Amino acid sequence: IQFKAKGIAEDNSVILSRRDVQKEALEEAIQNLKEGDVINGIVKNITSYGAFVEIGGGVVGLAHIEDLSVARIKSPFERLKIGQKVNIVVKSIDRNANKISLSYKENFGTWKENADKFKVGDKVSGIIRETEKNKNGIFIELTPNLVGMIEYKSGLLYGNKVNVLIKKIDYDKQKIKLSLIN
Repeated sequence: IQFKAKGIAEDNSVILSRRDVQKEALEEAIQNLKEGDVINGIVKNITSYGAFVEIGGGVVGLAHIEDLSVARIKSPFERLKIGQKVNIVVKSIDRNANKISLSYKENFGTWKENADKFKVGDKVSGIIRETEKNKNGIFIELTPNLVGMIEYKSGLLYGNKVNVLIKKIDYDKQKIKLSLIN
């Protein structure tokens, strides 16, 4: 923990300020960081809408839930833990509001890099990530940055593991068609 000495009190005790250090660190971060920079951080707090990550000197940025994973997740706790050290990407900087937006999902590789790990005919396990009945189906997470889709089937629960067969990998549309293995 860093403090800045503000002065000496009448009883000769030193007056310290953490807030001044944070203010200076934030000003420096806002001026020196660029979008796309990969920086080290520590997860300080997790809410339903994202994770707050300290990136040094008490400066905290927010990684919204949609920036934690390509796969639809219900809670940031599915990707991060408080106290976890992470590499995180600077997504945007609002210099007027002194806010830093962060993204974690880039750590898991691109769609193509993840899709290249699989081939048609592979039998793999995945995690159910979207169970809402719709015309398209149910999303299955194969890796944190790669989802495929199976036809809708009732009784499947979010977060459960399932075994699937890879039926088709469409690199042009970045889609993977799966079928459920009973």
